[in-house]
Amino acid sequence: MSPLVLLPGTVTLDHLAEIFWNETPVVLDRDCRPQVDHAAARIAAAAAGDAAVYGVNTGFGKLASMKIAPKDTAALQRNLILSHCCGVGEPVPRNLVRLMMSLKLLSFGRGASGVRWVFVELLENMLARGVTPVIPAQGSVGASGDLAPLAHMTAVVIGEGEAEYCGEILPGAEALIRAGLAPIPLGPKEGLAFINGTQFSTAFVLAGLFKAWRAAQNALVISAMSTDAIMGSTAPLRPEIHSLRGQPGQIEAAAAMRAILDGSEIRESHREGDTRVQDPYCIRCQPQVTGAALDVLRQASVTLEIEANAATDNPLVLTEDDLIVSGGNFHAEPVGFAADMIALAISEIGAIAQRRIALMVDPTLSHDLPPFLTPEPGLNSGLMIAEVTTAALMSENKHLATPCVTDSTPTSANQEDHVSMAAHGARRLGQMVTNLNRILGVELLCAAQGVEFRAPLTTSAPLQKVLARLRSEVATLGDDRYLAPDLEAAARLVASGAVIHSCGRALPELGA
Repeated sequence: MSPLVLLPGTVTLDHLAEIFWNETPVVLDRDCRPQVDHAAARIAAAAAGDAAVYGVNTGFGKLASMKIAPKDTAALQRNLILSHCCGVGEPVPRNLVRLMMSLKLLSFGRGASGVRWVFVELLENMLARGVTPVIPAQGSVGASGDLAPLAHMTAVVIGEGEAEYCGEILPGAEALIRAGLAPIPLGPKEGLAFINGTQFSTAFVLAGLFKAWRAAQNALVISAMSTDAIMGSTAPLRPEIHSLRGQPGQIEAAAAMRAILDGSEIRESHREGDTRVQDPYCIRCQPQVTGAALDVLRQASVTLEIEANAATDNPLVLTEDDLIVSGGNFHAEPVGFAADMIALAISEIGAIAQRRIALMVDPTLSHDLPPFLTPEPGLNSGLMIAEVTTAALMSENKHLATPCVTDSTPTSANQEDHVSMAAHGARRLGQMVTNLNRILGVELLCAAQGVEFRAPLTTSAPLQKVLARLRSEVATLGDDRYLAPDLEAAARLVASGAVIHSCGRALPELGA
């Protein structure tokens, strides 16, 4: 696979999505090397001098006042990495580790970290040859950098820790050697440059963003089918309504749903003589809710694209002024805010989807669909408990959507007295999207049943393609059967993008 050649400071969401979804390797544009080399030379000069420079010839955190002798600066950096390898929990998925490594490369490439170019080359080669550090998922509070997880990543670079290579978990040094690489001892400040930064949190939030956007696209397609299933009105999708408000996501959501539903026989059958005046909000206000979620996700994406291009370690080398300055770019508050925004969007997309499911299984609201969408209610319970499952998932996501950045606790003997909690704010997004995909999968099952009950009338051509794709894996529900595999199959179709692909209509894009 050809690598992406990235110029630090100019990387886009499309680049980052390519790395996440396809595990595409990355190399830095060589135009950034002079700045990297200049900063490394400045650090080397500081290490040879007498002046105390944080992280170069001093201790760390609360121990910053302790001067380190020049002969001990290499041991200082090695000790930093080993002592900070305190992560716990399940290992981070490989595609996320690779995204972390790519983000660290981009940060180094800004030429403010002071690392030697050999570390850029080693990270590039690890990505190219498939050496993936084993990183426990828990242990970062999202300030002073994602210290523990980034230390586990760095441990492999120096021949410690563990890495996955060709499907095996190996000692870090062995994984490098098998890949034709070698560990590199750290020089002054280099260990600190590796672990001070927001790359763990940012990688997880980017993953949540990309998955949430796909879920939102799915929601537009599936909710259009739900609208047809209950013979809902398309009048609330008229463009004039949404132009009068002007919210861009709302306008795009309505346009997408209009295109998806265009040509539906079911819709045309009740334009005249329908005694219902208005549909419930979960049908009528879909553009206002899902569209607002699109806008929130885009707002978060702006922060994340900036962060992906940022230098976030400490201290930073200000080459134009020939200074090494301590700051706080490692504090992941922007990333934490983005994670909380994404969590709110995920929760709301699922909340309104769950209400559509409840609508379809309720015979008093579904416009003559059978109770719980079974042809023989009473003898069969149909999708009764599938709806209950979505209520559980919806409620779980509501709890998970509680903001994380509003929490803080002092660490490191009160030296790091305010932290972002971005790391677990980011990590929870994965579970939230999994829950959302399952809610949308059940909605798809319900909507498909509902549309089929409207025969001989048919839905629109795009939704017929979606229905056919679903039925290639999940049969129509007649008599009750063991339903758990159906729910998982539908959720997989949603998560994989198969529903979006089969629809064949243009949907809002994240970078628009």
